[in-house]
Amino acid sequence: MVGAGPEARPAAPEPWRDPDAEPYLRLRGVTRRFGEVTAVAGIDLDIYRGELFALLGGSGSGKTTLLRMLAGFERPDSGTITLDGEDLLAMPPYERPVNMMFQSYALFPHMTVAENIAYGLRREGLPRAEIAARVAEALELVQLVGLERRRPAALSGGQRQRVALARCLVKRPKLLLLDEPLGALDKSLREATQFELVNIQERTGTTFIMVTHDQEEAMTMASRIAVMAEGRLAQVGTPAEVYEYPASRFVAAFLGTANIFEGIVRRAEGPGALVESTALDALFRSDADSPKPVGGRVFVAVRPEKMRIEKVAEAGGNGPNRLDGTVRDIAYYGDFVMYVVALPDGSVVRVSRPTETRLTELPITWNDPVAVTWPDFATVLLAQ
Repeated sequence: MVGAGPEARPAAPEPWRDPDAEPYLRLRGVTRRFGEVTAVAGIDLDIYRGELFALLGGSGSGKTTLLRMLAGFERPDSGTITLDGEDLLAMPPYERPVNMMFQSYALFPHMTVAENIAYGLRREGLPRAEIAARVAEALELVQLVGLERRRPAALSGGQRQRVALARCLVKRPKLLLLDEPLGALDKSLREATQFELVNIQERTGTTFIMVTHDQEEAMTMASRIAVMAEGRLAQVGTPAEVYEYPASRFVAAFLGTANIFEGIVRRAEGPGALVESTALDALFRSDADSPKPVGGRVFVAVRPEKMRIEKVAEAGGNGPNRLDGTVRDIAYYGDFVMYVVALPDGSVVRVSRPTETRLTELPITWNDPVAVTWPDFATVLLAQ
C-alpha cells in the first residue's frame, strides 16, 4: 500500500482533544524574517498523525513560508521543528521524510505517467521490481490505471494533479505538503477532486499539511484549520469550531461572511449575556457568557444564514436580536439569495435565505422595509 498504511491513522478520531496524545509534528517558537519583515512570528503548533491539516490565510499571512520551512527550502531564524520525535531541522531537505506537491505539479513533460511517478524511486536506486510494484499501487490508488503510458500533455488538469500526488505518495513520506493543490483546477473539477484527495489521504493514513487561501476548500477537506494572519496563528480548530466560534473579528470576517456590530455589555452573568448598541438602538442577546464584564466594549458577530428576514408588517414585537431596515440590494446565487439591508445609521447587514422561488417571485424585494432577527445561540461575542 502506498503511504504509511493503516497503522498511521490516529488512534482516536480527534487526538488533539486527548491530553496524553503525542503530537506527530511539533513546532515551537518558529520564526522567519526577511530583512525587516517578519514572515512567521513565533509559531507554536501541534499536528497529529494522520491529520489533513490546513494552513489558511491571505497573501502575506506566512502560510507558504511555514510550509517551505517544513520542506527545508527555508530555514527558521529561531525555533524547533520535530517530526515523529526527530529533529527535522538537523536534516537537509533531500533526507527529510517529507515530500511536497507544488501548485504547478512540476511534471516532466517528456516522461510518461509511470516514469513521472517512478522518478523519485529511481533516484533512490531501488530495485526495478520494487519500483514497478510501487508504481502499480500508486496508479491504482489515484485511479490512473491504463494511463501509465501517456504523457502529461495528453492528460486533463485533474489527471495531472493525481499524477503529481502519486509521485509524492509513492515515496511513502511521513509528511506530505500540498501548496494550493487544487488552485490550477476549474471550479467543478476542484469540488470533485476535494473529495478524491480526502479519500486518498484516509486510505494511506499519511499526514497531509495543505496551504490554501480558499476558505471553502479548507472547510471541506481539513480535519483542523490554522487561520494565519501577519505571520501568526489567529485561531486553530476544527472547521466547525473556527466557523461557529471565531476567536476574533478577523477570523469571523475571513472565514465566510459575518455581520459584526459593536456594543457595551449590560449583563455579563448567566444565563447568557446582553449587549447594547447605542448606534443601532438595539440589544443583542447571547446564550454564551460574555468575554468582558459589565461596561466592557465587545463585538457581536452573526452569520447571515443564521438570520431571518421578514417584512416589518409581518414581524412580531420588538426585542433583542432585531434590526429594522430597508432592502438595498439583492444578490441571487442560485441556491440562496443574499439580502443587503440598510440600517438607519447608514450601516448594512447581510442576510441569506435558501432560494425557494424564482428571483422574480421573491416575497421580499428591493426597498421593502424589513425586520432582521436571529436566535440567541447565533450571537457570538468577541473581545477583539
